[in-house]
Amino acid sequence: MSLVPPDPAADRPKLVESEVCTAEHCFHAFDALYCALTPSAIPITPTFPDEKYPLFITWNTCRPDRPPRLRGCIGTFEPHTLHAGLAEYALVSAFRDHRFRKISKSELPTLECGVSLLTDFEDADSYLDWTIGVHGIYISFPHPSTLNSASSGAPSPLSSSSYLPRITSMQTFTATYLPEVMPEQGWDKIDAVDSAIQKAGWTGTITEDIRRSVKLRRYQSRKHHVDWDEYVAWRNEHGPDFQI
Repeated sequence: MSLVPPDPAADRPKLVESEVCTAEHCFHAFDALYCALTPSAIPITPTFPDEKYPLFITWNTCRPDRPPRLRGCIGTFEPHTLHAGLAEYALVSAFRDHRFRKISKSELPTLECGVSLLTDFEDADSYLDWTIGVHGIYISFPHPSTLNSASSGAPSPLSSSSYLPRITSMQTFTATYLPEVMPEQGWDKIDAVDSAIQKAGWTGTITEDIRRSVKLRRYQSRKHHVDWDEYVAWRNEHGPDFQI
């Protein structure tokens, strides 16, 4: 499953960096993109353990006069071996994020690469059972038209039944936000859940009934990031002659 988080806001929180996720993971992802855009380049074989993790790759563009801006971000909740998974999703994020045109070779010097390895998945007791700045959220919920049919008595005054889009009632909506998104956007928990509901594709009124129908799975992220200059220094130290 591939999922897409939103554009970062101006003030990014301090990234969670640990021995789980290291600069070597970012260099490997950067190397995959550089080699894809430079056919004569030879990839450098990674030396870090080939463990399995769900993962996300984030590309940002960086300039001295403004905060980083999102250029692509896609990941998977299916555990992947890191050697292949980081290389694959580095390219998926760079070339297949539908919100952006494909990253070009001329953009490489402006890029920053972030790798997020997802850990500590837990089923939440409610849509509010998670901590901002600690947890990412993955939500799923049924089409709201099924909520009225499952309840007895008169419809709730909060019901959005008269505004339901023409979507099959068999549809299940899903969306995710990585842990850093909520602090970046300045959201509280309801803000985040409501935004995720919209991100999942629901265009009707968001009611408390819909929020309570959400099944939320919380998780944590171990993240590291490197910029182009750091990658170039690593590539020059570990690989063949650098070309750009």
